[in-house]
Amino acid sequence: MAHGDAVGHYIYPMAAETSQTLGRGLHVLEVVAEAPDGLTVTEISHALGIGRTVVYRLVVTLEQHAFLRRSADGKCRLGLALLSMGRQVQPVVRDVALPALRLLADAVGATAHLTIVDGLEAVAAVVVEPSRSDVHVAYRVGSRHPLEAGAAGRAILAARTAAGRPLDPPWILATNDGPQGAYGIAAPIISVPGLEASVGVVSLRELPELEVGPRVARAAGEISRALR
Repeated sequence: MAHGDAVGHYIYPMAAETSQTLGRGLHVLEVVAEAPDGLTVTEISHALGIGRTVVYRLVVTLEQHAFLRRSADGKCRLGLALLSMGRQVQPVVRDVALPALRLLADAVGATAHLTIVDGLEAVAAVVVEPSRSDVHVAYRVGSRHPLEAGAAGRAILAARTAAGRPLDPPWILATNDGPQGAYGIAAPIISVPGLEASVGVVSLRELPELEVGPRVARAAGEISRALR
């Protein structure tokens, strides 16, 4: 029952608690997303520093809405509802990224890409090949590789390590980028909540770092600002 204050207004004491509950539910999804092998309720409780009973209720609620799923071993993993939502978000990211990637690919004469994190892997989410190049790297959307294996993933890892501080220089160079042994330069997407990503170019020929690096960093900055 709501209680009135001295001037006759109603006070809803649960409002703050509701915000806290939503925040905790989102934190549950975040810690589970960072654990490819899944987490038990107890492990989530320890990770968040909140009681197991509270976590259990959050997990049950998220499971009912298909944001989480629990397997027979008790491990919680992300559910299909998030996958469905992610599919709706991807076209938005693609539409935002395409103009900057097109300009980058044509300016450098190399394949440009936006790469996102999926667990321990880097996944090519958007790829643009240069329009005026006879020879360039064929980079398929959905291509995966370990985060540490190429410039795109290393740029994301560098941003994690920097924890919000700017990189110096603001790009990462890889001279053996991917299975084709290509040459790659990438810069992280920063300050976009919930998104770990990078923008990069990959080429079969060596690229002049001091010329291409700033172009890649500018493209990453443009996409970052557009997604905020």
